[in-house]
Amino acid sequence: MTGDDDPAAEPLRALARELVDIAVTIQDAAAHATAALTDAALLRAAPNAPSAARPAYRALLRATTNGRGLGYAFTGGRLATAAAKAGAMLGAESLAVRVLATSLRLRVAAVALTHPELTGDPMLVRLIDAAAADRDVEAVRALRALVKDRGAVRALSQLAPVFGEVLALRALLDENPLNDATAWLIATGRGFATADPITGMSNRAIAVLDTGEGAARRIELTAAESARLCTRGSLLGFLANIGTIGTTGRALVQSVEGPDGVIRHVLQAPGMRMGRPDGDSPQDLLGAFSSAVLASSPYSRALAEAVADYGPPPGAELALVGHSAGGAAIMNLAQDAGFCARHTVTHAVAVGSPVDFKRPADPRTWVASVTNRHDIIPTLDGQGAGTCFDLHPGWYVVDYSDSTHLFPHCHSIERYLANLTDDLPEAREHIEQRLAAFRGRVVRSQAYLLFDRPPDPVGFPFLAVPTRPVGGPGGNVELPIRCRDGDALTAYFAVRPAAAAELLEGTGLGPAVRVAGRALLAVHAAWNRRTSAGGYAELHVGVVVPGPSRRSSRPAVRPDLLRAAELRRSGTFLVGSAVDTVAVRALGSRLWGGETYLTPLELRLDGRSAHVTAGQILTLRGRLGPGLPVNDPGLVGYTGAAGAVLRSCVRARGRARLHAAPSLRLLVEPRSAHPLAGRLRELALDGARPLLCLSSTTRQTLRDAAVPVPRA
Repeated sequence: MTGDDDPAAEPLRALARELVDIAVTIQDAAAHATAALTDAALLRAAPNAPSAARPAYRALLRATTNGRGLGYAFTGGRLATAAAKAGAMLGAESLAVRVLATSLRLRVAAVALTHPELTGDPMLVRLIDAAAADRDVEAVRALRALVKDRGAVRALSQLAPVFGEVLALRALLDENPLNDATAWLIATGRGFATADPITGMSNRAIAVLDTGEGAARRIELTAAESARLCTRGSLLGFLANIGTIGTTGRALVQSVEGPDGVIRHVLQAPGMRMGRPDGDSPQDLLGAFSSAVLASSPYSRALAEAVADYGPPPGAELALVGHSAGGAAIMNLAQDAGFCARHTVTHAVAVGSPVDFKRPADPRTWVASVTNRHDIIPTLDGQGAGTCFDLHPGWYVVDYSDSTHLFPHCHSIERYLANLTDDLPEAREHIEQRLAAFRGRVVRSQAYLLFDRPPDPVGFPFLAVPTRPVGGPGGNVELPIRCRDGDALTAYFAVRPAAAAELLEGTGLGPAVRVAGRALLAVHAAWNRRTSAGGYAELHVGVVVPGPSRRSSRPAVRPDLLRAAELRRSGTFLVGSAVDTVAVRALGSRLWGGETYLTPLELRLDGRSAHVTAGQILTLRGRLGPGLPVNDPGLVGYTGAAGAVLRSCVRARGRARLHAAPSLRLLVEPRSAHPLAGRLRELALDGARPLLCLSSTTRQTLRDAAVPVPRA
């Protein structure tokens, strides 16, 4: 591992910097020539002195279009910009672009001295040469061959040290005029890459999708997480804390009693949460992107809210430590003049973050940036290992390489922590020394859950309903039972009509709903994680019926099954129910009627597969297959009691998926004497596969007492 370049690389970088200055000077000359060529006053005066104007305009035109002069060098103004873009689409180049491309090639050569694999690997050489020579088709073929041979992750990791330079070369030399400005910014080091260097799509057009004023709410860590938090302040301790809370949408603020007895505070911000963009958390992909591109983002604003809630005294010293997107977010805080007016931001440490073009509002803020050269994320601002610019001479910059070249492993906080612990002792000690005032006993820790915008109160407005107490074995329970978070699976099976008719005899609920001549039976399992009655699981088995006073099972009934429960007349005649808590079992006769069994229940549902286990009753598991998004319809159940029909209703809020081709299989526990297991065998469901399934995760529900159905 090394943090130092080959000494021979510095002359190449110095020459690359000089060529950048030359290219900028040429571009300025082209701008002056274009301005003179298109000056309206001169154009109006030209007819008055044609003998003098004609040679002058001919010389200007030759200078801005001749390959031996400035090349095709129109720049500045609407007309000139349009002409320049048209020329770029036709493959015309300016002298400034050619000089700048040479600078980028020198930067690649400088990096290759430290990373000989860039010139020793034929496949990488083929790709870099094709990009540098403006051979787009060959570059695409080379990239495709590299990915096919080594996979996308390994290919990207190997290219990482010169990733920005290769993209800038391609953008400078291709025929797409939309990415020229971005290529110029990367090559000259004059600013953040404002657009995708391949397509030219504006980064801000994507970043503005990440909206919200930012919010933070206190949250308690688990006992295991709290035990792993550092008890004394240090760089390694703060980074380990970031690894402990993980990319879970949380941040941490701690107070440390320094060696001088002064209480100082440390904000610790993790990186991006993996997966799809999350409309609630600022730590998602959009949040990471906007934190890097914009000066303020929902992530940084949420962090500011966390600090405000934590309540450090005005002007108290505050250190900011962040990894990946968290590093970009804390740098946004450091460059927020309002935030720095309220707090004395003494240190900002960004690890694996794209922060090259962020500047602290307070010049006294000490900044450290630690980046692995094979980590793609820090290069997203356009500057990587190949940069020839000293963009921030006052910062402490650690740009190193180690044997772990694979991304995203080299980007993980655990890898950075290991590098600083074992491989970068000088850098670690230097940063620790600068953080000496924060090295002491941790006297307070508070975790925060971050949001794009202030969240509604838990369950509001769906769960904000009147309640009433009812007696239970462990004391009063409030009805309706309000579930803030749960999963549910309903599997529909085909059974013999005669068997279903026998179960429905005398209920007045009409014939069972049929599909292709077979009666429909539902097995419903739910895991109610957080409810007003505590967490519990439930299982219900029943025949699907059109509802009271209906004597038809025609197909028109079937769409009714997907209506909201409170509006639905069709439902399930329950022939057996089971729960896994004593308290809810005692309420079974009140909630849905009929006999309720007490048995261990488990439901695991991840959107692609399901696993239901019910004690000595059944196991239902397998893949769910593709699903059609629908609203969670809840559950309607019917039972017979003392000559009356009771209707129970579970109102649900959330999204569900309708799976038309599930590959689940129901297995009845062999040799089980449980009554519900016997009922399933009588219905010939042992080994059966469902016709379709309805799955729902992160749902909210309201379950009230069953009510008698009025007689017609």
